[in-house]
Amino acid sequence: MKYIIEAPDILDAAIELPSSKSISNRALIISAMASAYNNEPLLLPDNLSDCDDTEVVVNALKYMPETIDIKAAGTAMRFMTAWLCICEGQSHTITGTERMRHRPIKILVDVLRRLGADIEYAGEEGYPPLHINGTKIKGGNISIPGNISSQYISALLLIAPAMEKGLRLTLTGNIVSRPYIDLTLSVMNDFGADAEWTGVDTIEVKPQMYKSRKYYIENDWSAASYWYEMMAMFCNEKCRVQLGGLMDSSRQGDAQVKYIFSMLGVKTSFETRKAMSPTVVTLSYHDNQLPRVDFDFTHQPDLAQTLIATCLACGMHFHFRGLASLKIKETDRIEAMKTEMRRLGYVIHDYNDSELRWDGERCQPDNTPIQTYDDHRMAMAIAPMAIIHGPLKIENPEVVSKSYPGFWKDLELAGFKISETE
Repeated sequence: MKYIIEAPDILDAAIELPSSKSISNRALIISAMASAYNNEPLLLPDNLSDCDDTEVVVNALKYMPETIDIKAAGTAMRFMTAWLCICEGQSHTITGTERMRHRPIKILVDVLRRLGADIEYAGEEGYPPLHINGTKIKGGNISIPGNISSQYISALLLIAPAMEKGLRLTLTGNIVSRPYIDLTLSVMNDFGADAEWTGVDTIEVKPQMYKSRKYYIENDWSAASYWYEMMAMFCNEKCRVQLGGLMDSSRQGDAQVKYIFSMLGVKTSFETRKAMSPTVVTLSYHDNQLPRVDFDFTHQPDLAQTLIATCLACGMHFHFRGLASLKIKETDRIEAMKTEMRRLGYVIHDYNDSELRWDGERCQPDNTPIQTYDDHRMAMAIAPMAIIHGPLKIENPEVVSKSYPGFWKDLELAGFKISETE
């Protein structure tokens, strides 16, 4: 299936964003641990994400089948792997899509084994699927590279309260995606854990189990980024977008989008500034875009595709760093963006497997359909470029269900025309 995306003449919309899958998946694992410890029914958080990545976690926790298929959900693979290791007396195999079976997990498996977990590879060494026998884990002192996926680190932290000795985790080298680690610690503490940074590179989690509680999931700042992108591309002071359910002082790392896009002329206004209270955010445009953008995405890698597409469409040269983790996402996002942007006439160059630069180089566009590579963020980052390029044809648009199932309906609410074609 393909969609043809056509943009309206002006943007004036009120959108209720999806809830955060990052917080949802953390809160789900914690809730499951609390209910198991207290021998209580699983208490699901309120405003839980309805995306594919969260749905696979909910189904796994509710039914705990012998074989757990988490499909393309990277967060679920890492978090569920750690969770299954402490499910004493249970045996499970965890697997996923073809792409998931080629996404590395060796670092997490090695650390869990050092802590006492019983894990075997059910296929290729270093990759899912995994066969896991749940057991008691003692915990203690352990180190792990800080420049790996924060999902590995968060997976270890989430189960640490169940370890007999707790966990003292030292992160070596450069620490990337620190906001995601901070988010994990914050949600853990919300449920009664005792977890904190005790040094610039050290986190300690006491052996103090979570407590079951009612919990509200805030809406998703990553989803908001595509609306910031549209505002920057329209470049029109008459445009307005209202986004519901976001929080000021959010713990989500991608909340930095409001500061990043201020460099691109998009202003953010909060209806209320009450901390940690859902409110309405209004986006407006003010003509002060920079001619060039330099940014390090080490701590906000999921915003990279959005900023690449925005800068290209708006003619802003850029040099983006901190992109190493993009190569092991749902697809190799560096290569995917280079390829798809060339279809639209832009030539971007990569360096050191972690940087992208565009200095205005163009090529002849071929106008063939945009490929999405089974990657939700490819579809959502590129679709707004119809504002600049006219109608865009996008292959496999259904991939957005991974994080933002209502994306296409929300575009239609905002005046975009979405046509299905073969």
